[in-house]
Order: sequence, then C-alpha cells, then structure tokens
Amino acid sequence: MTNAEHIHPDLRHVLGLPDKERIAFMREPRWVGYERAVRILDTLRDLMNQPPRPRMQSLLIVGEPNNGKTTIIRRFQDLFGRGYVNEDADPVKPVVVAEAPPSADEKGLYISILECFHPSYRASAPAAKLRYQTTTWLQSCHVRIIVIDEFHSLLTGSSREQRKAMNAIKFICNVAAVPIIGVGTREAVRVLHTDEQHASRFDVATLPLWELNKDFQRLLASFEKILPLRKPSGLHRQELAIPLHAISDGNLGNLHRLLTECAAEAIKSGKEQIDKQIIESKAWVRPTKGIREIAA
Repeated sequence: MTNAEHIHPDLRHVLGLPDKERIAFMREPRWVGYERAVRILDTLRDLMNQPPRPRMQSLLIVGEPNNGKTTIIRRFQDLFGRGYVNEDADPVKPVVVAEAPPSADEKGLYISILECFHPSYRASAPAAKLRYQTTTWLQSCHVRIIVIDEFHSLLTGSSREQRKAMNAIKFICNVAAVPIIGVGTREAVRVLHTDEQHASRFDVATLPLWELNKDFQRLLASFEKILPLRKPSGLHRQELAIPLHAISDGNLGNLHRLLTECAAEAIKSGKEQIDKQIIESKAWVRPTKGIREIAA
C-alpha cells in the first residue's frame, strides 16, 4: 500500500478493506468541518447555554436546498443532544429537533414537537390541550434548545394561519424559556416578517453557495482526507477544483455526491485516485432543472 498521509489518521485502516467495503464506508454520512459551519455550531452552543429569560434570543439558519443545513443540525445534535438522567432522576433531553408541519398549522407544530418525546396524545385534541402537553414535556425533560427544520413550510397557508403558527412558536419560547432554531431555505426569512416581534427575536445565519476560491480549495482538501483512496488525488489543485466547482455549482450536497461517485469510480477502475477524466464522466451529478438524469 502507498503512503497514506493524504488520509485522516483515524480512517487509514479503511484503506486495507476490500473495494466493496471501502465504497460502502464512503457512502456513510460523515462530518466535514469548515469555517462557516464551525461558527454556526459555536453560535448554537452559545444559544443553548444562555440563561433562561422571558425573551430568549433565537436563530434562523437559511440556505439553498442540499447545501449543508441539516448536516450542521445533525452534528450539533450528536455533540450536545444526547439524553441522560440527572441527579434528581429526571430525564433530560437537551436538544429537540422537530420538523415544521407541511403548512402553517398550530396544532401540527405542537404534534411535531410532541413526537420527539413519543408521548400519548390525541391529534384531534384542542390546540390548547396540545399546547399544554408540549410545554409540559419541554419543561419536564429540561429541554434547552428546539430546532424546527423546514421552517419555510410555515409560509404555506393563509396569513391568519401563519400568525397563529408563529405566535405558537413565540409562546413556546417564552413559557419553556428555550431558544428556537429555525432551519430552511432563504424564503424562511419571510416568515419572520409576519410580525416585527418575531423578526427581533431571530438572528439570521446564511449558508451561501461556495465560490471558486481558496476556501473552496481548502474544503476539497478536507474532503480528500475522508475518501478511502490509496493514492492522493490533490483535489485542491486548480485543474481539479475548477471542474468540481462547475459541476457542483458550489452546492455542498452536490459536491459531496460528486466526490463520492468519483471516488467509487476510482476504486472500481483501479486508479485509486480522482483525476479530471473521472470528474468529467460524473457531470450528471449536476441537476438540470432540479432533476438528475443518469445514463442508462
């Protein structure tokens, strides 16, 4: 086996696995840290540790679809969200990650949060009862932060329904004294403009598409360290960075998919490194009008 210095030390043992197992390993979800993601994680941790008060500061994370928002939330949950039993024998669930209902729906919002605790409840119960159950579970489990994914879904529905859903979020934030983290597309910012009080509670963190620059090249170098190829590819080099950026459109999810497909091809072909020819053969990874069309 060639020198493995291009691979992260914790992953070098994977290089000795059979091809099929290396490809399977590569397709598993794996965290790749980069500066903006680390800053957002630090912000989430600070919000989680802020002392309880009637008006908790919250955060909205926005970006293009498939550009790393959910990955950051999963990383945060892995790092800080593990449940445990405290010294008083109370269950503790530090982080709750719920998904916004498909449309602005107050009861649907309560139900999404209640599902995180697997309690017994009736979906047909009045909103007031579901609201009471939601805040009771949040308080009894000592929840410190609530994440609501697909936050932009709260734009779907009448203005009255949108206001009711956002007022429910404000109520939960006040009564449970926990920050709310919204996660969604750029449209989610419009949700905050339904009421000035909502806008003043939320800071906004944006995950933009990547530009073709030194930061993008550093990102490629980080990716290379987790791809179990037996030869270095030098992904950060300009001759490879340019087509990788062009095909992925600077979208993190597209880039991850592209590099995974390229690495799998490098293993199957015996090249054991990604070159320009392999990259250009995977141009189908870039969606056309939102659809990927692969060669049959």
